[in-house]
Amino acid sequence: MPSKAEQARETRQAILDAAERLFAEHGVGEVSNRQISEAAGQGNHFAVGYHFGTKADLVRAIVRRHASETEQRRTEMLAEIVGSPDLREWVSCLVRPATDRLAAQGGPTWHARFLAQVNTEPALRQTVIEEVVATPSMRANLDGMFRLVPSLPEEVRKERGAMSRLLIVHVLAERERALHEGGATARPTWEATAVGLIDAIVGIWLAPVSIAR
Repeated sequence: MPSKAEQARETRQAILDAAERLFAEHGVGEVSNRQISEAAGQGNHFAVGYHFGTKADLVRAIVRRHASETEQRRTEMLAEIVGSPDLREWVSCLVRPATDRLAAQGGPTWHARFLAQVNTEPALRQTVIEEVVATPSMRANLDGMFRLVPSLPEEVRKERGAMSRLLIVHVLAERERALHEGGATARPTWEATAVGLIDAIVGIWLAPVSIAR
């Protein structure tokens, strides 16, 4: 018979699975703790609050459970390109940990759509950005990237950083959705999707800066 600690871990895992799927399908603001508890097979409708606290805490927990594998993959990739003068290699380290993980999971997956839905909630979006950027591998990745991009006004750098993040989030979410629904995809594989994203993001950072009138 499972111990109380094991039962608690199983309950938490079931809640995280259910919440990620429901948030991906319906949006964070449209899903109640009661719906998550029911989808997770919990008779106690207060289970989500008991195990995770606020909705922001629950979102943070979903992000963190994917973080260790992504962090490990990015760390391995960065070790292979130390000192590289090729911007494309640094952008690849930004993109491929996510596409590699989605490819390895097979299907169906929910995480890309979950992140896209969270992105529509300003407070939660900031929570996720802080979680992702705070990791050692991401800080090293961005430092290496920014050493190679042209000198840009601060407001342009922030704008292009947001463009890059949104491009990754929504391209991955759209492909994940198409695969789930059996629809056509822009690229045949996650690897091909990564290549297209890397091309586009390199282009964003190397694009000229025009003076607005």
